[in-house]
Amino acid sequence: MRVHELARELGLRSSQDILDKLHEHGMQLKNHMSPLTDEQVDIIRKAFPKSATPTPAVLPKPEPQKKTILVRGPIIVKEFAEQLGLKPNQLIAELMMMNIFASINERVDLKIAQQIAEKHGFSFEHEKKIIERKPVTKAPEPAVEPTEDKNEDLATRPPIVTFMGHVDHGKTSLLDKIRNTKVAAGEDGGITQHIGAYTVTINERQITFLDTPGHAAFTQMRARGANLTDIAVIIVDAQDGIMPQTREAIQHARAAKVALMVAINKIDLRGANVDRVKTQLQKEGLAPEDWGGTTICCPVSALTGAGLDHLLEMILLQADMLELKANPGRRAQGYVIEARLEPGMGPTANIVVKRGTLKVGDAITCGPYWGRVKALISDKGIKVRTAGPSLAVKVLGLTAVPEPGMEFQVQANDRVAREMSETALEEKRKQEIAVTPKRLTLDDLMKPASSQAREARKLRLILKGDVQGSLEAIQNSLAGIKSDKVVLDILLASVGNVSSNDVLLARASEAIIIGFHVGKDDGVNATAKREGVEIRLYSIIYELLDEVRNAMVGLLEPIVKQTVVGHAEVLQVFEISRKGTVAGCRCTDGKLTSRARARVKRKGDLLFEGSLISLKRFQNDAAEVRESQECGLRLDNFSSFQPGDIIECFEVEKIAQQL
Repeated sequence: MRVHELARELGLRSSQDILDKLHEHGMQLKNHMSPLTDEQVDIIRKAFPKSATPTPAVLPKPEPQKKTILVRGPIIVKEFAEQLGLKPNQLIAELMMMNIFASINERVDLKIAQQIAEKHGFSFEHEKKIIERKPVTKAPEPAVEPTEDKNEDLATRPPIVTFMGHVDHGKTSLLDKIRNTKVAAGEDGGITQHIGAYTVTINERQITFLDTPGHAAFTQMRARGANLTDIAVIIVDAQDGIMPQTREAIQHARAAKVALMVAINKIDLRGANVDRVKTQLQKEGLAPEDWGGTTICCPVSALTGAGLDHLLEMILLQADMLELKANPGRRAQGYVIEARLEPGMGPTANIVVKRGTLKVGDAITCGPYWGRVKALISDKGIKVRTAGPSLAVKVLGLTAVPEPGMEFQVQANDRVAREMSETALEEKRKQEIAVTPKRLTLDDLMKPASSQAREARKLRLILKGDVQGSLEAIQNSLAGIKSDKVVLDILLASVGNVSSNDVLLARASEAIIIGFHVGKDDGVNATAKREGVEIRLYSIIYELLDEVRNAMVGLLEPIVKQTVVGHAEVLQVFEISRKGTVAGCRCTDGKLTSRARARVKRKGDLLFEGSLISLKRFQNDAAEVRESQECGLRLDNFSSFQPGDIIECFEVEKIAQQL
């Protein structure tokens, strides 16, 4: 054996170690190729005993590291599938295996997403997007103002008035006449710019008129919570009298809970009959003031201007009775009337200030958008520096075009406004991808098991009939449904097909539309689908009455009755790796059923109440287990069984209340 061979056998790093060791024993060798005697081999083996039986070093295999999925915000099926490296239909199929039916754009529950991620070898982390707002130190104003104003800070503000009524009864003509006589006269040749609202001055006091096209826009804004109007003036033609749209306008104004006035227009015509109109108003529950009622009625003429001054004075008198006040010293808050994208200006919004004072340079938020006010333009087309309560101006400087009815609010500074906008945009994105919530339907109301808590037991209806006689018969029949528990509120009862205005009123008032021998106008189906309003049409009055009666019953919370059906004693507890803890029991009396609920009692103390998720006899699922029979059962979210525990099985019955 040579030196290098022995060194390799002993696992030495170099043959020089062997040469050095032999040199210590007085033995000289030339190099690592020199042969060794048996004596020299023994000396080296004794000198290096640990290396005599070398074993190759085995490095532990590194454990495969799990990939991490980081999800921010809501967990959407499509995005989650991409992160898992799956096709969306594969993920949907896995969810279906878990009894979860979700479309490609729906959310996935956090626990379900975590289970699926672990199944595919991923670790799951969920991060909620939270925008932390640091306290504003540089701004002299606080970030949040008190919501309530002090009495000493309040000042009288101009009333905000909307004209409503039937088509061709003179709404636009009357507004134009007021504008020309009270606004244009003081413009000194300036160009008037119409911005959806304008202010007139009478006796050194101001009145703001909203020029909204019909009560459709009025209802849309009220549906958004934009309670802008203080006084609604119902325009009635002195010749035609009250028409179907006049009744609708009255119902809209009543639903909005605003002050009502009546202007009887076209008194200059030969066929005008003011007393006949007042008689019709009295039938509608609007008794004229000069007939002993409370409704202010003003005869006017949009053509000659007769009675306009008296109408404006009565509006101011009504405003005095309402005691309209606002704090002009706080940050401005109000609502958008109109908005558009204008060449050379960018996004513009026509707004009415509800309280506070809006100034050039203010940082405002409007819905999900924000901006710094670059300019304010009055209804006369003049640039102004400020706008106080009840005044209408055009605002320039927003980042995008808001929707009519959106609320605007001045914030402390740009940073706060930008952060609030980002948060609102994120919330808007979540709502767009989430499933649209289903609105109230008659079918929902008829389910006696419905557990939705409703503060007011009130069923709101909009009735549409083919003739006035049918409507009266239906209303009389509905009035015959007596109940101390549910109030039937008919918001509107009119003749004609179901219109888009009816849908908008139902949307704003959370009502259901009932039609008898009528159809739907063009576009109504699309509007109803978009607004989530249910329309039911009937040709048999008894079916209509029965469904309304059932809907009223469905508004009442059902009476919950519990019936104990059996007891079982826990004899032994089993731990099953996949399914968790199973309690081996014997039914001591009555019976156990798989659809019942259960209570776990230990020495008389109640430990748990919930539902059974599994009931088996031997290896088979059992619908019920009778007295003296043994079984295994699992409960939802409870596993701390002990021998001797008593399981009480009971059934819950919900009984519909009677009207």
